[in-house]
Amino acid sequence: MLLAQNRADRVILYNISWQQFENLLVDLGENRTTRVAYDDGTLEIMTPLPEHEYYKETFGIVIQDIAETLDQDYESLGSTTWKRELERAGVESDNCFYFQNEPKIRGKLEFDLNQDPPPDLALEIDLTSKSLSRFPIYARLGVPEIWCYDSGVVKIYQLQHEGYIEVETSLVFPTLPVQELPALIEQYRPQGKLAIRKAVREWAKSA
Repeated sequence: MLLAQNRADRVILYNISWQQFENLLVDLGENRTTRVAYDDGTLEIMTPLPEHEYYKETFGIVIQDIAETLDQDYESLGSTTWKRELERAGVESDNCFYFQNEPKIRGKLEFDLNQDPPPDLALEIDLTSKSLSRFPIYARLGVPEIWCYDSGVVKIYQLQHEGYIEVETSLVFPTLPVQELPALIEQYRPQGKLAIRKAVREWAKSA
């Protein structure tokens, strides 16, 4: 096992077997602030910074507010650990959601990607420029759509032919100009979370 620490908020481990990855997840436990990503022997452990957590929580709430405004069923599973041993891939997104496949997992509390569909949408906050690219991991897990937020811009990526391409329209909210959300959040951020949520709901109704 080789270790390289790039900066204070992350550690990269190399030559990690799948069993070592599984054991580390057990050792870290569920009640933690760190996030992990595993790609064919390379493991990244990140400790999110406050700015990262603010946008993670805000975008998560915004997505739920939009769904409720549009009367769409959904399930939000936060930073659940998604993994497939056969693909040697594992990741904990900043947040993840079921929309199209929500009826298939409704009420479930345990998941197995060998049997259950992956989340329809993963949210990644890239303020700290993660060292390990999540895209190949998400592709092998079969996640159809990723929203990446970085420095006031949100980009939408969709899985096509085993890779992701940037697109303008979300599969989850095809009628909404999702790229407008960061500006809306920044406009109301000084007024607090409630103001953001009210503005987003009004935007979703009128967009």
